[in-house]
Amino acid sequence: MGVLIHLFVGLHIIGIAALLGGFLTQMKAMGQGTARFVPGMLHGALTMLVTGVILIGLNQADHHHINTIKIGVKLALLIVILGLVYVKRDEEKIDKGAFGLVGLLTMANIFIAVLWT
Repeated sequence: MGVLIHLFVGLHIIGIAALLGGFLTQMKAMGQGTARFVPGMLHGALTMLVTGVILIGLNQADHHHINTIKIGVKLALLIVILGLVYVKRDEEKIDKGAFGLVGLLTMANIFIAVLWT
């Protein structure tokens, strides 16, 4: 079971890397007002959602303690991120505020995962 959990943690990290990487590649465009949500950002967020749900199930099946408040906060942030990226995925230009919010929430999600023990 441990190998399976580690496999899905790796996939979860790949998802966050795709989301954050997409944001970081558009930072220069954000400064010029031409940033857009690239498809990798949506795919990364969806990967995070699916692998996160699977990780919760695997950890519960393996009788590990789940911090439900932490998971709830992370899920709420991810739902906001997914909502923004999904709704505005076809727009050629994204408002700096909305684009910056996605980056901020993504980084907040990372720090919650790492620092909240």
